[in-house]
Amino acid sequence: MSKDFILPDIGEGIVECEIVEWLVAEGESVKEDQPICDVMTDKALVQIPAVHDGVISKLYYAKGDIAKVHAPLFAMDVDGEAPTQSEQMQAPAVTTGSAEHLEDFILPDIGEGIVECEIVEWLVSEGDEIVEDQAVCDVMTDKALVQIPAKYTGKVEKLYYQKGDIAAVHSPLFQMSIAGQSAEPDVSSAVVKAQTNAATKPAQKPAASTNSSKQLNKKAVASPAVRRKARELDVDLTQVPGSGKNGRIYKQDIEDFLNETPSQAASQQAAPKAAEPVSTTASAGGRRVEPIKGIKAAMAKQMVASVSTIPHFTFCDEIDLTKLIAMRSELKEQYKQQGVKLTMMPFFIKALSLAIKQFPVLNSQVNDDCSELTYFVDHNIGMAVDSKIGLLVPNIKSCQSKSIVDVANEVTRLTEAARDGRVSPDDLKGGTISISNIGAIGGTIATPIINKPEVAIVALGKLQHLPRFDAQGNVISAAIMQVSWSGDHRVIDGGTIARFNNLWKSYLEDPAKMMMAMS
Repeated sequence: MSKDFILPDIGEGIVECEIVEWLVAEGESVKEDQPICDVMTDKALVQIPAVHDGVISKLYYAKGDIAKVHAPLFAMDVDGEAPTQSEQMQAPAVTTGSAEHLEDFILPDIGEGIVECEIVEWLVSEGDEIVEDQAVCDVMTDKALVQIPAKYTGKVEKLYYQKGDIAAVHSPLFQMSIAGQSAEPDVSSAVVKAQTNAATKPAQKPAASTNSSKQLNKKAVASPAVRRKARELDVDLTQVPGSGKNGRIYKQDIEDFLNETPSQAASQQAAPKAAEPVSTTASAGGRRVEPIKGIKAAMAKQMVASVSTIPHFTFCDEIDLTKLIAMRSELKEQYKQQGVKLTMMPFFIKALSLAIKQFPVLNSQVNDDCSELTYFVDHNIGMAVDSKIGLLVPNIKSCQSKSIVDVANEVTRLTEAARDGRVSPDDLKGGTISISNIGAIGGTIATPIINKPEVAIVALGKLQHLPRFDAQGNVISAAIMQVSWSGDHRVIDGGTIARFNNLWKSYLEDPAKMMMAMS
């Protein structure tokens, strides 16, 4: 029976693409990973491969048509799959009772560009009664910890994943029985579930593919189905020699790799499938190796992209915060009684927003080929938070229209959420400039890396009481903080950032001037 191939995510923020060329025709036999068509997004030309062996039964679009992401692209008869099994996978689940029916909960979009997540904790068990909006599980993306709520009131019938498993966006997460609703089939859910289930089935590869010479595959080129199999078997794809073109790895290559390494294969077979995930940390010869994933992996990728594409330059200065600290000390207890936590950060953020009004280039973004500069009206100022799951940079939206008290409340909310790892995706998106408070941990001067695609970031050093001269030449104790700016030298020169910093500094050193600028 024919099975639909759902067009997957093909780029961050991409929702549709143009069919440039079909590389196969209806009725043609294809192999797993064989290119099916070329599609054009607004960013690049992308080739779509097959995920199974089989025969193309229908092409849903003509050359030049616009195809939607997460919609069927073509249909094919999958080799080795009985029609009855296919029908079971595509049919919506129903119960015999007329008063209730079973329905799969499809994991929704949980962040821009997010295609999968790790099950951190199930908050319910099979057989539990749940109500609408009740938290069902915590999942970890490469950006944040997200809590998934129930859409309906009913009973949990089946959990499709175990703790530690990787769940795909737009695939069934759990199944529940819902009372008092008609059993209308959810076609889109069934199609997505069918594709997800079928992707885990082993596909037969031609014997010739295993005869080519094999080398270490450092790029680990493989389809999603192959990567899923590697995760299930706990195999590092970078260690698997690929037999396909350009070192592409097939499922057969993984099986050959395990057969060629008996000790690893034996450990895979001996290890029981437990409910709790087995630790991926390995130790040998006095060393400990652990995978880089989640927030840390995302940060590593972001930092490499920033340093390799943005010409950074750093500007350092010191700010005398004596007057600002005195003013905050007078107001701190008063606002505490109103439930407002008045730290130093709201003043830094508001002063930054006031300075941006005169230097809007600091609140801009440049495109990849540096041919356009986009200026933003809203000052969405991000602040780096050292959370339990890694570095997060939530941002406070529209700081230019917020009071210091409003900013203080947002700082408290986002800091607490970030430290718990529960920042919403919206709070992490749309930042225009960032502050890193490295001084809260220690250190005076830093060379911060710009949070691409922003054009500037400032690192705050620790507060020190140092001797300085007053206007009369007397030595006094001053509350000094070192600050370090990094700027994108393609659009910001040294003079601009120096003048911008001087204005920002003047607001912080003279709070009365900042209050007047806010009026």
